[in-house]
Formats: sequence, C-alpha cells, structure tokens
Amino acid sequence: MPHLLTTLTLLKAYLTPPERDPERGSVTIEHVLWAVAVIAIVGIVVAAITNYVTTQSGLISSP
Repeated sequence: MPHLLTTLTLLKAYLTPPERDPERGSVTIEHVLWAVAVIAIVGIVVAAITNYVTTQSGLISSP
C-alpha cells in the first residue's frame, strides 16, 4: 500500500502545474533606467573618441 500512495503522490505532483512567480519576467523601471544610463554613457564615450580621432587626423594632414 505505501507504494501506491507514493505513486499517487508522484502522479499528482506531475500533473499539477508548477506555481509561477508573478514577478518572473517583469522588467522594473530601475532596469530600464540603468539601460538608458549605460546607453547614454556609451554614446558620450563614442562621441568623445570620434571627436579626438577626427581632431588628431586633421593635425596629421595639415603641414
């Protein structure tokens, strides 16, 4: 009889859908703000490097 109870318990656990976390997959405003900040910082760095390289290349070509 204990094997039947174990089997029934396992069958019930298998057929019962898992509990889902309501927070799973949600993007908080904090994550969005961090992403925007990182994109802005990368944009500033790229602009600074582009400006520096353009300035230096202008100095090389002028006599």
